Amino acid sequence: MVDVHFFAAARDAAGCTHTSFESSDVPATLGDLLISLSTTFTGSTGAGTPMADVLERCSFLLDGKTGTAETSLQGVTRVDVLPPFAGG
Repeated sequence: MVDVHFFAAARDAAGCTHTSFESSDVPATLGDLLISLSTTFTGSTGAGTPMADVLERCSFLLDGKTGTAETSLQGVTRVDVLPPFAGG
C-alpha cells in the first residue's frame, strides 16, 4: 500500500489530507502516480488553481527522499505532495 499525503494547496485542491493505493493499484513510477492523481482529483484551490496545475509546481518526498517523475514506487509506502511554501 502507498499512502499519499497532500499539504497546503495540494490538500486544498484534493479536498482531503491523504489517499491510499492498494498494492495491486500502485502505479509504477511517481509520474504515473501524478497522472492518476490529476484524473482522480479534479478540484481546485480556493484561488481556482486546478489540481493538475498544483501538481506541476510541487516537490515530492518518497519515504522522506526526493523523487522525480521517473522514480519507481516499488517498495515506497508514503508519498508527500509538497507545493511551494511562502518564501520558497
